[in-house]
Amino acid sequence: MAWFFLTPSGTSLRYRLADTIITTQHRVWAKYLVGEKGLQERVAAYAKQFEEMGEERDTHQIEQPAAGADGAGGAEDDQPLTKIETVDGKGYHGYLLTVRDPKKIRLVVPNKRGKGEKVSSMVERTGAIAGVNAGGFADPNWKGNGFQPIGLVISQGKIFYRDIGMDQSTQIVGLDKNGKMIAGRYSVNELMDLGISEAVSFSPRIIVNGKGLIKNHSQGWGIAPRTVMGQKEDGSILFLIIDGRQPGYSIGADLYDAQQIMLEHGAVIAANLDGGSSTVLVTEGGEIVNKPSTKGGRYLPTAFLVFEDPSSVSVPNIWEGLTAKDIDPSKW
Repeated sequence: MAWFFLTPSGTSLRYRLADTIITTQHRVWAKYLVGEKGLQERVAAYAKQFEEMGEERDTHQIEQPAAGADGAGGAEDDQPLTKIETVDGKGYHGYLLTVRDPKKIRLVVPNKRGKGEKVSSMVERTGAIAGVNAGGFADPNWKGNGFQPIGLVISQGKIFYRDIGMDQSTQIVGLDKNGKMIAGRYSVNELMDLGISEAVSFSPRIIVNGKGLIKNHSQGWGIAPRTVMGQKEDGSILFLIIDGRQPGYSIGADLYDAQQIMLEHGAVIAANLDGGSSTVLVTEGGEIVNKPSTKGGRYLPTAFLVFEDPSSVSVPNIWEGLTAKDIDPSKW
């Protein structure tokens, strides 16, 4: 026990365990490892760090799809739009979904008011060929109905939901109308000027301009299920899904693990999406590929879905006319 509290290696492990607990609904338990003051300081330090990680302006450029990439003929048509491969590391198992054409991705929302929708249901309902969970949401006691997003939701260039002013900035993850990934801290007005097409609020951005922003595991914000989005120079989008909280199968990964996986696969920009019990990867017909820590996945407000023909997909704004004060996220 003395080793756990008095040695550098023990202290490092203790704080990593505390960070892992902080990512769960039992956050308060972390005080038994680092104290109440240590818990509050840890949470505040990560919040500050995440804000700083979103400041540097991204300058990456992507190759625009070749003339045949949208069905007009050519070698690009011979390549599958999506590819899924497994990813394994120390203590974790997951999947990497590659989407060759970023313009095939849409931000989809529930089709009924009052509660969120499982990603598997969204994929099946819309005829998508793949999908992952996207942004965060109000989640009282980790039992929320998944209907109230946090921050900003944009689909097909239209603002569906916002709880901030147009000149206020927030950490976002999304795509512009040309398929370029945008992630980091931006005001709503800046995003509209940039031609944002699909976006949600979440953080932190972990790769910008080809370099990782997390230095080591101690800055990795604990071990948990993870969903991360990134983009390569050729424009293809990477969605990393890491399962967790399941001893004997996959405990989870920290953000440093996720960052390194994305760098190894060529990401020049990458950002964290909602993880934990929200993490899910779905393919055609609503089939769940991974093993969510909540069986079947959670009810969520947003998902990034992949379509062969995204122009044929209608995504109505389920929050039209609603503000945060009109929604009770605890009511089912």
